[in-house]
Amino acid sequence: MIHSRAIVLCFLAMLPGCVAKSAFDLATAPVRIASRAVNTTADAYDRVTVSDSERDQKRGREIRRREERYGKLSKDYDRAMRNCDRGNDEACDDARQIYGEMNAMRGSVPYERD
Repeated sequence: MIHSRAIVLCFLAMLPGCVAKSAFDLATAPVRIASRAVNTTADAYDRVTVSDSERDQKRGREIRRREERYGKLSKDYDRAMRNCDRGNDEACDDARQIYGEMNAMRGSVPYERD
C-alpha cells in the first residue's frame, strides 16, 4: 500500500504542471462540491427564514402605511364635514362613508398618547 502511494507520488511529480493540476483538481473535487452544497443549503435557509429585525421592519412599514391612510381619511372627513355644515348633502354622504372606513381602521392603527 505504501509502495503504491510512493509510485503514484513519483508519477505525479513527473507529470507536466497542467496534468498535475488536473489530477489535484480531480482529487479535491468532492470536497469543493460538498462545501458548495452546504453553502447552497444555508443560502436557501436564509432566503426562507425571516429574522426578527426584518419582521419588525415590515411591521413598522405596515403601521406607517395605515397611519398615513388614516391621516388622509381624517383630512377628507374634516373637509367633507365642513361642506356638509354648509348644506352640501353629497358631502354629508361622503363624510358618513369616510367615517365608516375610519372606524374600521381604528383597531389596526396604534394609538400614541401625547
